[in-house]
Amino acid sequence: MQIWLMAWPDFDEARRRTDLGIIPTGAVEAYGPHLPLGADALVAEAVARLVGEHTGGLVAPVIPVGESRALAEFPGTLTVPAPAFRAYLGAIARSLIGWGLRRLLFINTHAGNVPIINDLMAELAADAGVRCAQVDWWRFIQPLAADLVRDPAYPFGHAGEVGTSVLLYLYPDLVRAERLSAHNPPADPFPEVLRPRSYRAQAPDALVGDARLGSREQGGEIVRRAVARIVAYVQSPEFGT
Repeated sequence: MQIWLMAWPDFDEARRRTDLGIIPTGAVEAYGPHLPLGADALVAEAVARLVGEHTGGLVAPVIPVGESRALAEFPGTLTVPAPAFRAYLGAIARSLIGWGLRRLLFINTHAGNVPIINDLMAELAADAGVRCAQVDWWRFIQPLAADLVRDPAYPFGHAGEVGTSVLLYLYPDLVRAERLSAHNPPADPFPEVLRPRSYRAQAPDALVGDARLGSREQGGEIVRRAVARIVAYVQSPEFGT
C-alpha cells in the first residue's frame, strides 16, 4: 500500500495491521543513451510497490535523487551531498517509526546510496530499537539472474543487459530501442584499489555492457524472482513477522 495514495483514516487503520515500512530510494542520473535519467528511482518505486502488495507493508514515496556525484559529468544528472540525503532519509524513517512501524526495508537501486543507508540503519537500530534491512537491488539480483544473462563481459553493467531488461519489463515505453548499443570499457589494471576516476572517460555514454541483449521476458523473470526472494526474507524469522 502506497502511503501517499491513501487518505489518512485508511493509513491510520493500515498502520495498526502492519509493522513494516518500505522505503524506495534511487537516483536521477545518466543511465545509458537509451534509458531515462530516473531509471533507478522508477525501478525502486515499482519493486517497493510489488513487495508491499505481497506483504501488506506500507510503502513510502520514492526518494528519487541520491548521491550521484560519480556521474555528475553527464547532462541531467542530479545529486545531493551524502549528509543531506542521509538527513532527509532519516527524517522519513523516523516519521514511519513514530507511526508504529518497527521494521524498515529500504529498496535501494543506486550504489552511491548504499553506504549512506547502511550507516543510517545502524543508527536507527541502536537508537530506536527497530529492525532495518537494505536491498541493494542491482547486486541483489545478480545471483538470481545468473542463469538468464547472455553478455559474457558485463551483464550487470550500468544500463547494460540486465538494467535494460528490467526497464523493458517495468517501463517499456521509456526505453529508446533505436539507441540500444554496447560498450565494454578497458580493464582496470588495479581494480582492488579504490580511487576517484572519471566515469565519462571510462563509459562515454554512461553505458557498460551490451544493452542490445536485454529483453522484456528476461526482465520480467528477474523481477519475479527478486520480489519473491525479498518477500521470503520479510516473512522469515530473520526479519521478524
